[in-house]
Amino acid sequence: MKPGFYKGFFLFILLLWPLQSQGAERFEYSLRWAGIHAGTATLSFTEEAGDRLRIVSTARSGKFIDLFYKVRDRAESLLGTQGPLRPIRYRLEVQEGRHRRDKEVVFGPFRAVFTDHLKGKRQEFELPHGVLDPLGGFYRLRQMRLEVGRPVFVKIFDSKKTWDVQVKVLRRERVKVPAGEFDTLVVEPLLQSEGIFFKKGKILIWLTDDERRLPVKLKTKVAVGSITAVLTGGQF
Repeated sequence: MKPGFYKGFFLFILLLWPLQSQGAERFEYSLRWAGIHAGTATLSFTEEAGDRLRIVSTARSGKFIDLFYKVRDRAESLLGTQGPLRPIRYRLEVQEGRHRRDKEVVFGPFRAVFTDHLKGKRQEFELPHGVLDPLGGFYRLRQMRLEVGRPVFVKIFDSKKTWDVQVKVLRRERVKVPAGEFDTLVVEPLLQSEGIFFKKGKILIWLTDDERRLPVKLKTKVAVGSITAVLTGGQF
Protein backbone atom coordinates (compact mmCIF):
# COMPACT_ATOMS: atom_id res chain seq x y z
CA MET A 1 0.00 0.00 0.00
CA LYS A 2 1.39 3.42 -0.94
CA PRO A 3 2.16 6.21 1.58
CA GLY A 4 -0.87 8.44 1.97
CA PHE A 5 -3.40 5.72 2.87
CA TYR A 6 -4.11 7.37 6.19
CA LYS A 7 -3.43 10.98 5.19
CA GLY A 8 -7.07 11.77 4.50
CA PHE A 9 -8.23 10.45 7.84
CA PHE A 10 -5.41 12.07 9.76
CA LEU A 11 -6.11 15.31 7.95
CA PHE A 12 -9.75 15.05 9.01
CA ILE A 13 -8.70 14.82 12.64
CA LEU A 14 -6.44 17.87 12.27
CA LEU A 15 -8.94 20.05 10.50
CA LEU A 16 -11.95 19.79 12.66
CA TRP A 17 -11.36 20.86 16.22
CA PRO A 18 -14.55 22.37 17.72
CA LEU A 19 -14.06 25.90 19.00
CA GLN A 20 -16.36 26.24 21.97
CA SER A 21 -14.25 23.96 24.16
CA GLN A 22 -13.80 24.44 27.88
CA GLY A 23 -10.87 22.75 29.66
CA ALA A 24 -9.85 19.36 28.32
CA GLU A 25 -11.84 17.34 25.78
CA ARG A 26 -11.31 14.10 23.89
CA PHE A 27 -12.74 12.87 20.57
CA GLU A 28 -12.60 9.29 19.33
CA TYR A 29 -12.97 8.10 15.74
CA SER A 30 -13.18 4.88 13.78
CA LEU A 31 -12.60 4.37 10.08
CA ARG A 32 -13.38 1.75 7.50
CA TRP A 33 -11.68 0.92 4.24
CA ALA A 34 -12.93 -1.64 1.70
CA GLY A 35 -15.57 -2.80 4.17
CA ILE A 36 -13.16 -3.54 7.02
CA HIS A 37 -12.17 -1.76 10.22
CA ALA A 38 -8.94 0.04 9.34
CA GLY A 39 -7.99 2.00 12.46
CA THR A 40 -8.76 4.55 15.14
CA ALA A 41 -7.79 8.09 16.07
CA THR A 42 -8.05 10.47 18.97
CA LEU A 43 -8.03 14.23 19.30
CA SER A 44 -7.35 15.96 22.63
CA PHE A 45 -7.51 19.62 23.54
CA THR A 46 -5.97 21.20 26.63
CA GLU A 47 -5.99 24.79 27.84
CA GLU A 48 -2.69 25.64 29.49
CA ALA A 49 -1.40 28.42 31.72
CA GLY A 50 -0.23 31.54 29.97
CA ASP A 51 -3.16 31.68 27.54
CA ARG A 52 -1.98 28.71 25.53
CA LEU A 53 -3.88 25.97 23.77
CA ARG A 54 -2.44 22.53 22.98
CA ILE A 55 -3.97 20.18 20.41
CA VAL A 56 -2.70 16.61 20.05
CA SER A 57 -3.92 14.31 17.30
CA THR A 58 -3.07 10.62 16.88
CA ALA A 59 -4.00 8.01 14.29
CA ARG A 60 -3.13 4.32 14.30
CA SER A 61 -3.98 1.34 12.15
CA GLY A 62 -5.89 -1.68 13.46
CA LYS A 63 -4.36 -5.11 14.05
CA PHE A 64 -5.26 -6.45 10.61
CA ILE A 65 -3.88 -3.42 8.75
CA ASP A 66 -0.75 -3.57 10.94
CA LEU A 67 0.18 -6.83 9.24
CA PHE A 68 0.99 -5.06 5.97
CA TYR A 69 0.79 -1.28 6.56
CA LYS A 70 1.47 -0.18 10.13
CA VAL A 71 0.42 3.39 10.92
CA ARG A 72 1.41 5.44 13.97
CA ASP A 73 0.87 9.15 13.31
CA ARG A 74 1.01 12.05 15.77
CA ALA A 75 0.66 15.81 15.37
CA GLU A 76 0.88 18.46 18.07
CA SER A 77 0.21 22.18 17.90
CA LEU A 78 0.82 24.81 20.55
CA LEU A 79 -1.06 28.08 20.02
CA GLY A 80 -1.10 31.42 21.79
CA THR A 81 -4.64 32.62 22.46
CA GLN A 82 -4.02 36.02 24.02
CA GLY A 83 -4.90 38.60 21.38
CA PRO A 84 -4.93 37.33 17.79
CA LEU A 85 -4.51 33.56 17.55
CA ARG A 86 -0.85 32.80 16.84
CA PRO A 87 1.20 29.64 16.28
CA ILE A 88 4.06 28.84 18.63
CA ARG A 89 5.18 25.34 17.65
CA TYR A 90 3.94 22.55 15.41
CA ARG A 91 5.36 19.02 15.16
CA LEU A 92 4.40 16.14 12.90
CA GLU A 93 5.61 12.56 13.40
CA VAL A 94 4.50 10.03 10.79
CA GLN A 95 5.02 6.28 10.49
CA GLU A 96 3.05 4.83 7.56
CA GLY A 97 4.45 1.52 6.35
CA ARG A 98 8.05 2.26 5.35
CA HIS A 99 7.37 5.98 5.12
CA ARG A 100 8.70 8.15 7.98
CA ARG A 101 8.53 11.87 8.72
CA ASP A 102 9.54 13.88 11.78
CA LYS A 103 9.24 17.61 11.13
CA GLU A 104 8.87 20.60 13.41
CA VAL A 105 8.14 24.29 12.91
CA VAL A 106 8.91 26.93 15.53
CA PHE A 107 7.20 30.25 14.84
CA GLY A 108 8.38 33.76 15.59
CA PRO A 109 7.15 37.19 14.48
CA PHE A 110 6.83 37.00 10.68
CA ARG A 111 9.16 34.00 10.40
CA ALA A 112 9.26 30.25 10.86
CA VAL A 113 12.16 27.87 11.53
CA PHE A 114 11.53 24.50 9.88
CA THR A 115 13.48 21.43 11.07
CA ASP A 116 13.53 17.99 9.46
CA HIS A 117 14.68 15.83 12.36
CA LEU A 118 15.28 12.73 10.23
CA LYS A 119 17.47 14.51 7.67
CA GLY A 120 19.09 16.88 10.14
CA LYS A 121 18.14 19.93 8.04
CA ARG A 122 17.05 23.36 9.24
CA GLN A 123 15.60 26.23 7.18
CA GLU A 124 14.16 29.65 7.97
CA PHE A 125 11.22 31.23 6.11
CA GLU A 126 9.57 34.63 6.10
CA LEU A 127 5.84 34.67 6.79
CA PRO A 128 3.08 37.14 5.91
CA HIS A 129 0.73 38.47 8.55
CA GLY A 130 -1.96 36.14 9.88
CA VAL A 131 -0.38 32.79 8.97
CA LEU A 132 -1.07 29.81 11.25
CA ASP A 133 0.06 26.19 11.44
CA PRO A 134 -2.31 23.55 9.98
CA LEU A 135 -4.24 22.97 13.22
CA GLY A 136 -4.38 26.63 14.13
CA GLY A 137 -5.53 27.58 10.65
CA PHE A 138 -8.49 25.26 10.76
CA TYR A 139 -9.21 26.18 14.35
CA ARG A 140 -9.68 29.67 12.96
CA LEU A 141 -11.85 28.27 10.16
CA ARG A 142 -14.35 26.98 12.71
CA GLN A 143 -14.79 30.55 13.93
CA MET A 144 -15.82 31.77 10.50
CA ARG A 145 -19.40 32.12 9.34
CA LEU A 146 -20.13 29.19 7.03
CA GLU A 147 -22.84 29.53 4.39
CA VAL A 148 -23.77 27.05 1.69
CA GLY A 149 -22.36 28.18 -1.65
CA ARG A 150 -19.95 30.68 -0.14
CA PRO A 151 -16.28 29.54 0.07
CA VAL A 152 -13.98 30.71 2.84
CA PHE A 153 -10.19 30.91 2.97
CA VAL A 154 -7.56 30.26 5.63
CA LYS A 155 -3.84 30.93 5.41
CA ILE A 156 -1.47 28.24 6.71
CA PHE A 157 2.23 27.44 6.67
CA ASP A 158 2.78 23.79 5.76
CA SER A 159 5.41 21.84 3.80
CA LYS A 160 7.74 24.85 3.85
CA LYS A 161 5.22 27.06 2.02
CA THR A 162 2.36 29.41 2.80
CA TRP A 163 -0.96 28.31 1.36
CA ASP A 164 -4.29 30.09 0.95
CA VAL A 165 -6.60 27.11 1.48
CA GLN A 166 -10.07 27.45 -0.01
CA VAL A 167 -12.88 25.56 1.70
CA LYS A 168 -16.15 25.05 -0.16
CA VAL A 169 -19.41 24.82 1.81
CA LEU A 170 -21.42 22.40 -0.32
CA ARG A 171 -24.74 21.57 1.37
CA ARG A 172 -26.67 20.71 4.52
CA GLU A 173 -27.28 17.06 5.37
CA ARG A 174 -28.52 15.00 8.31
CA VAL A 175 -26.24 12.05 9.14
CA LYS A 176 -26.20 9.21 11.65
CA VAL A 177 -22.92 8.00 13.18
CA PRO A 178 -22.15 5.86 16.27
CA ALA A 179 -21.98 9.00 18.43
CA GLY A 180 -25.50 10.09 17.40
CA GLU A 181 -27.59 11.74 14.69
CA PHE A 182 -26.69 15.26 13.59
CA ASP A 183 -27.66 18.09 11.27
CA THR A 184 -24.47 18.93 9.39
CA LEU A 185 -22.78 21.15 6.85
CA VAL A 186 -20.75 19.31 4.22
CA VAL A 187 -17.49 21.09 3.39
CA GLU A 188 -14.68 20.37 0.95
CA PRO A 189 -11.17 21.72 1.60
CA LEU A 190 -9.25 22.29 -1.64
CA LEU A 191 -5.89 21.12 -0.37
CA GLN A 192 -2.66 22.16 -2.03
CA SER A 193 0.32 21.38 0.15
CA GLU A 194 2.33 18.18 0.20
CA GLY A 195 2.71 17.32 3.85
CA ILE A 196 -0.14 16.12 5.98
CA PHE A 197 -2.38 18.29 3.81
CA PHE A 198 -1.97 15.87 0.94
CA LYS A 199 -3.06 17.51 -2.30
CA LYS A 200 -4.37 14.41 -4.07
CA GLY A 201 -7.88 13.06 -3.67
CA LYS A 202 -11.23 14.60 -2.86
CA ILE A 203 -12.14 15.03 0.81
CA LEU A 204 -15.66 15.65 2.13
CA ILE A 205 -16.23 16.57 5.77
CA TRP A 206 -19.49 16.65 7.73
CA LEU A 207 -19.56 19.31 10.51
CA THR A 208 -22.47 19.82 12.87
CA ASP A 209 -24.62 22.75 11.80
CA ASP A 210 -24.35 24.61 15.11
CA GLU A 211 -21.88 26.78 16.98
CA ARG A 212 -19.76 23.75 17.99
CA ARG A 213 -19.00 22.57 14.42
CA LEU A 214 -18.31 19.02 15.63
CA PRO A 215 -16.58 16.82 13.04
CA VAL A 216 -18.78 13.76 12.75
CA LYS A 217 -17.90 12.15 9.41
CA LEU A 218 -15.28 12.16 6.65
CA LYS A 219 -15.05 10.48 3.28
CA THR A 220 -11.87 10.69 1.25
CA LYS A 221 -10.60 8.95 -1.86
CA VAL A 222 -7.29 7.09 -1.62
CA ALA A 223 -5.16 5.14 -4.09
CA VAL A 224 -7.55 2.19 -3.82
CA GLY A 225 -11.17 2.97 -2.92
CA SER A 226 -12.03 5.41 -0.15
CA ILE A 227 -11.85 5.82 3.62
CA THR A 228 -14.90 6.69 5.72
CA ALA A 229 -14.29 8.00 9.24
CA VAL A 230 -16.99 8.47 11.87
CA LEU A 231 -17.20 9.93 15.38
CA THR A 232 -17.71 7.14 17.88
CA GLY A 233 -17.47 8.87 21.26
CA GLY A 234 -15.27 10.68 23.71
CA GLN A 235 -15.85 13.64 26.00
CA PHE A 236 -17.22 16.77 24.33
